Amino acid sequence: MKFDCLDIAACVGFDWDKGNIYKNENKHGIKWQDIEEIFFNDPLLLLEDIKHSSDECRCFALGKTDEALKLFVVFTKRERKIRVISARMMNKKEMMYYENYQ
Repeated sequence: MKFDCLDIAACVGFDWDKGNIYKNENKHGIKWQDIEEIFFNDPLLLLEDIKHSSDECRCFALGKTDEALKLFVVFTKRERKIRVISARMMNKKEMMYYENYQ
């Protein structure tokens, strides 16, 4: 069954494991708690990653943390949980798109 990544309303949490919970902090200085925050703050922009979604749904999220850090997050959904693949600070192009979203 293929899930719609853009429909995150039915998600009940996040799927973190030892291999990925600290990966983004070590690589980009972004804590897993900050990554989770963007899914609860507005605006949250979700776009399907068609290029990398042959086996499972994969999406991009553009959002901000409670401290207004603007993040770009790649994620998928496994069962009813969001599984973060990677996260980093938005680049200039992503930030402009995010800030001008109506």
